[in-house]
Amino acid sequence: MVVIRQFVRLTASIAVFATVISAGIVQAAVLPQDRSDALYHSYEGDGVSIDGPSILLRKKIGDKVSLSANYYVDSISGASIDVRATASEYIEERTETTLGADFLHNKSIFSVSFTASDENDFKARSMYLGLSQDFFGDLTTLSLSYSRGQDEIGKTGDESFLEEADRQKYGLGITQVATKNLIMGLTLENISDTGYLNNPYRSVRFLDPNAARGYRFVTEIYPKSRTSNALALTANYYLAHRASVYGEARGYKDSWGIQGQNIKLGYVHTFGDDWIVDVRSRFYSQDKADFYQDLFTRENQFNFMARDKELSTFSNVSVGLSVSYEKSLQSSSIFKKWSVNGEVEHIRFDYEDFRDVLAEGPVGEEPLFAFNANVIRLFVSVWY
Repeated sequence: MVVIRQFVRLTASIAVFATVISAGIVQAAVLPQDRSDALYHSYEGDGVSIDGPSILLRKKIGDKVSLSANYYVDSISGASIDVRATASEYIEERTETTLGADFLHNKSIFSVSFTASDENDFKARSMYLGLSQDFFGDLTTLSLSYSRGQDEIGKTGDESFLEEADRQKYGLGITQVATKNLIMGLTLENISDTGYLNNPYRSVRFLDPNAARGYRFVTEIYPKSRTSNALALTANYYLAHRASVYGEARGYKDSWGIQGQNIKLGYVHTFGDDWIVDVRSRFYSQDKADFYQDLFTRENQFNFMARDKELSTFSNVSVGLSVSYEKSLQSSSIFKKWSVNGEVEHIRFDYEDFRDVLAEGPVGEEPLFAFNANVIRLFVSVWY
């Protein structure tokens, strides 16, 4: 289901959280440290519950190669509002496995990984290639990346339904140590999707005076291609007393007419030698896709028609808190250090042109939809 893959993107940075906020200035030409992470994540919002574990293992071979493996599970129950309007709730599970390797040569790191994700109605296979290089006394890092994925989309209850999609993503990033306290970064992304790009469970609604509700539903119809571009600017300023403030501004635009922007601000503070606290807030807004409408006037009004709320005009605001306790061990110990980490995030979604058809109201004048979501992440890390 689409909501599952959106949640995966939301939690994609979980495993690196403790490393990022405690590492200080990150140098590209350094292999990741040997470590193991055990994670539990939970999402509650819009009638959907998602939770499950994840295990990450990293181990260096000599001083030039680092191998990694990650196993991730999502257990999903319920259904979002646009699915509940036409179908019943569901229970399913998604598993994801990633194998990766990093290779160090002088001031360069080459990274490669392969990911396999499986649900009962969706299979995805993707590979990633990345290259980072330090310049100018290690004050500048240039990063290049490419990933390609192939999806197989099915539909529960219809064994004859099988569609495919191909996805490619190019990335360019520059990180600059501007002063002894300031690091800045610029990232460009280009994504190209082709094939079956909509969700087989979602429908559009159109006026029908002969229907009991005054309207009927039919399956959405999307274009077979989509190209998107994103530009992000980040900054991290280190303060006295082992604290820092950071921010991100990101803009997005695609060939479907969607334009989005988000701003993120955060503050990191250490307490004593062991505690790290991160407080942050993020605002996101976007315009609707060219072929999106909450209510169409007739069944085949346009060649492309969508009512997925993620293609509507909406905004969300999130506030989050992360706490990490990190303890170094004696040099004679098998393990170098360990940490316990917890994250809580609250998100408010408000839709400007997507209506709650499950609520009372005249056709096309139902209340606008809004909901709150909560995300919890708990994980333990061990370095060795």
